[in-house]
Amino acid sequence: MTDATGNLRASDADREAVSERLRVAAGDGRISLEELDERLDRAYRAKTYAELDELIADLPTMTHMAVAEEPLTLQTRSGNVQQVGPWVVPRHITADCAWGNIKIDFTQATCHQREVLLDAKCGAGNILVIVPRGWTVRLEKVTSGMGNIVNKANDAPVPGLPILRVVGQVSMGTIKFKHPRR
Repeated sequence: MTDATGNLRASDADREAVSERLRVAAGDGRISLEELDERLDRAYRAKTYAELDELIADLPTMTHMAVAEEPLTLQTRSGNVQQVGPWVVPRHITADCAWGNIKIDFTQATCHQREVLLDAKCGAGNILVIVPRGWTVRLEKVTSGMGNIVNKANDAPVPGLPILRVVGQVSMGTIKFKHPRR
């Protein structure tokens, strides 16, 4: 907001928009969860644009943040595919593994979505998914033949952090979800 509008009264929609930016910033690791709680409390009590602007002045605008809208497809027949390191998480990820291995590591990723859909198909190979603590892994529609689907990422979810919704199937392989090592 500009200085001219800073003293104008903020609406509920303005407060909610700032709150969502704060949640995204916490999910990106830009602010701590403690700071998120404090700023959210102040956001919901804010009366003017100036009070709201103060809460997000040190955060990048949405135009500065990379947003991945294209789906990500990871596919292997007998080799290894890894999505690791810093990357931007799209809304939809497809992992298709026949005999090889796929590793998806979200620990250094930037996720602007509240929910991400992972469509995982595994023949006789392995799919390993590493999610940060506080993320929710929700197995929604998964089936297994002789294989295994293991969710070890079952810590208590943190409100405001992403939800990984999982659909898919395993024939003889393994799909495993876990947190990074401490």
